[in-house]
Amino acid sequence: MKNTKAATVKSAKAIPFYRIPGFGFVKENMGILIGFVILCVLLAILSPVFLAKNNILNVLRQVATNLYIACAMTMVIILGGIDLSVGSIIALSGVVTGGMIAFDGFSLTAAVAGGLIAGLAVGAFNGFVISKTTIPPFIVTLATMNIARGAAYVYTGGQPIRVMSDSFNFIGAGYLGEIPMPIIYLIIIVFISFLILSKSKLGRHIYAIGGNPQAAVFSGIKNSRVLFFAYTFSGLMAAIAGVVLASRMFSGQPTAGQGAEMDAIAAVVLGGTSMSGGLGKIGGTVIGALVIGVLSNGLNLLGINSFWQYIVKGVVILIAVYVDFIKKSGKKL
Repeated sequence: MKNTKAATVKSAKAIPFYRIPGFGFVKENMGILIGFVILCVLLAILSPVFLAKNNILNVLRQVATNLYIACAMTMVIILGGIDLSVGSIIALSGVVTGGMIAFDGFSLTAAVAGGLIAGLAVGAFNGFVISKTTIPPFIVTLATMNIARGAAYVYTGGQPIRVMSDSFNFIGAGYLGEIPMPIIYLIIIVFISFLILSKSKLGRHIYAIGGNPQAAVFSGIKNSRVLFFAYTFSGLMAAIAGVVLASRMFSGQPTAGQGAEMDAIAAVVLGGTSMSGGLGKIGGTVIGALVIGVLSNGLNLLGINSFWQYIVKGVVILIAVYVDFIKKSGKKL
């Protein structure tokens, strides 16, 4: 009996450190995690409001909208593509949902479905054109970015659509207990995106195509189907962000989502996803979005002009892409 207990204790102590749950994630994202912790410590010292409960929930609410898009953008960038239309889809889906309630008297369910379908349609169009032609994703999504934004302005006449409905406002401004609803959606979306990329056949195909499209074709993978899914999923996530944002603002606004694509791309590349495709994980994207959100929040708390946020985000993207280049080339910093 004593020998059995001793063997059990010995085997427990002999578990390799790298097998501890979560160690792999920490090791893969060590650099950005250290940077995130340092950033939080500095902001906590400089602003006592930073660690307040309400401020933390506010940061998570802001990060949530970005992460909806960034989860799908991770898949798109792993495939070696880009989606510039997501910000405009946010505006289009928000005004369609708001307009269906305020102008046409549709039920909440029908209006939300309409907004989601609008975003889904733009994403599906992107996916169809990109998967069936050789037109670069940058050009296709740049075109649909302008089309969707223009459609939002035409539909609203350039004016916000005010929606005074408690049930609609609950979508983006409500709470489940003490947790804001956007955070609940965020948890679900991150979990689904993680399962797709890490635990599914589709996820393996995404990495395969991003790593080597020709080899993927030779191995029997239907590249066009995977591309179509990724861009359609991106459109859907942007539409969800649009509906949630419209609910939070109590209105559908054609100007909503401006620059959202840049925030999403910043979160993805900062999280370690390679712009050349084939590498990236949802966990890294989550940390990247948190860094962007905390940084923006910290600049606001410190009273720094919001225009500086554009400069900071641009620098962050440049540094992240440069680090990726260094990793690919095998050179030293």
